[in-house]
Amino acid sequence: MAKQVEVKELLDAGVHFGHLTRRWNPNMAPYIYMERNGIHIINLYKTAAKLEEATTALAKIAASGRKILFVATKKQAKEIVADLAGKAKQPYITERWPGGMLTNFVTIRKSVKKMAAIDRMKKDGSFDTLSKREKLQINRLRAKLEKNLGSISDMTRLPGALFVVDIIKENIAVKEAQKLNIPVFAMVDTNSDPREVDYVIPANDDASKSVNKIIGIVTDSIMEGLDRRDQKKREDVAKKEEAKKAQEDSKSEEEE
Repeated sequence: MAKQVEVKELLDAGVHFGHLTRRWNPNMAPYIYMERNGIHIINLYKTAAKLEEATTALAKIAASGRKILFVATKKQAKEIVADLAGKAKQPYITERWPGGMLTNFVTIRKSVKKMAAIDRMKKDGSFDTLSKREKLQINRLRAKLEKNLGSISDMTRLPGALFVVDIIKENIAVKEAQKLNIPVFAMVDTNSDPREVDYVIPANDDASKSVNKIIGIVTDSIMEGLDRRDQKKREDVAKKEEAKKAQEDSKSEEEE
C-alpha cells in the first residue's frame, strides 16, 4: 500500500500555489480552494486524495512489469525527474520531446538500436579502423542520440503510462498518449485543462520544491510496485522448487 499523503507535507513544499487568477482554466475550479493576492490556491485535501488514487494505479502498473515514461522538459523539473525516475528504474524524457516518440515508436527504437550499434563498434575495435572525420561524425551522432534517447534505451515496448509535469508544455506528448490510449498521469496547475488527463494531481508545477515532493511520492509508489513484483517472482520460484521436490520425492518412493 502507498503511504498516506500528509497535507502538511504538501503545504510545506508549496504545492498549493497556483497561477495568477487571470491565467486560470475554469475547468480547474473544482480543485481551487480560494484566491489570495491575485493567485489561486489549490485545495490540498483534493491533491492528497488524487495523489493517493494516482500512486495506487502507478504501483499496479509497475507491479505488472510495464514501464512508466516520465516527461518533464521544463528547467525546474528536468533534473529532479531524471534523478528520481532513474532511481525508480523508469524511462524519462527531459530534453526536447522527440515527435512520434509514441505514435512512431518503431522509428524511435531504430535510433536506439543505432546507438547500441555504435557502442558495439567501439567494443569490437571496428571504430578504430575509421578515419578521423568518420569518428568525429559518429561520436557527434552518438552524443545527440544519448542526449535525446539515452534514458529510454531500455524501453523495448510502449509504456504502460505517461507521467507529465506541465501538460501545456508537454502537450504533444499528451496528445500522442491519448491517440494510443496510454493513460496520462500529471501534475496539473490552475492554468491547465484537467480533462486532458486520466489521473489529475492538482499541484504547483512551476516550483522545484513542489515538483520534487510530488515526483518523490510518485516514484516511491512505483518502487513499491516493483518490490511487489520481485516478491511475487521469488514466491513463484519457491513454489516451483517445492513442486519439483515433491515430484522427485514421489518418484523415489515409487522406485523403492
